[in-house]
Amino acid sequence: MTTLDATRAELAFVVLYLNKAEARDKICRAIQYGSKFLSNGEPGTAQNVDKSTSLARKVFRLFKFVNNLHALISPTPQGTPLPLVLLGKAKDALLSTFLFLDQIVWLGKTGIYKNKEQADLIGRISLYCWLSSSVCTSLVEVGELGRLSASMKKLEKELKNSDKYQDELYRAKLKKSNERSLALIKSGMDTVVAVGLLQLAPKKVTPRVTGAFGFASSLISCYQLLPSPAKSKAS
Repeated sequence: MTTLDATRAELAFVVLYLNKAEARDKICRAIQYGSKFLSNGEPGTAQNVDKSTSLARKVFRLFKFVNNLHALISPTPQGTPLPLVLLGKAKDALLSTFLFLDQIVWLGKTGIYKNKEQADLIGRISLYCWLSSSVCTSLVEVGELGRLSASMKKLEKELKNSDKYQDELYRAKLKKSNERSLALIKSGMDTVVAVGLLQLAPKKVTPRVTGAFGFASSLISCYQLLPSPAKSKAS
């Protein structure tokens, strides 16, 4: 492969990634929380970037609540324990509510919705929904990791006389376990961010702490949205 071919392939990968609205949103989110970390709640350029990027992201999320509404009414995989099913549905319902209410917050920020006090109240309610959905996500991931761990141990016993890493099913389960572990870390970080935005623990979760956790969470989201090599080659 020539240097030009390699450059084309790399640019095609970047274009494929940036064509995702979700990827652009998460890049903006990283800028938003990075700016919050730098500003530490103090007026200045960094805070202006934080506020303007936050407002811009609300446009990216218009009607996004439909995605979670669809997930809410979609059937769950067979064999999923009832507690995990209920937690998953609660997460989708809460996240859908957050995204829907966030649109009203955007209308208030732009001046279309005139009742500022009510818009601020709706904004806090939406953040509580996001906080609750992040907690539900964490509990779902812990439960699913427990199930994966049990199935992997069972498979290890069956493969005790051979190299488990050569088994396709074991590798698939290991990959899924790693993905869920990363999702658990992200949801934990998002919980801290929500606590910071709601100022539930202002002395411990300062704007700088909120910004740091939000920035790290955004980087994880950006990584999770990377196209797989197989998909990028196929396109």
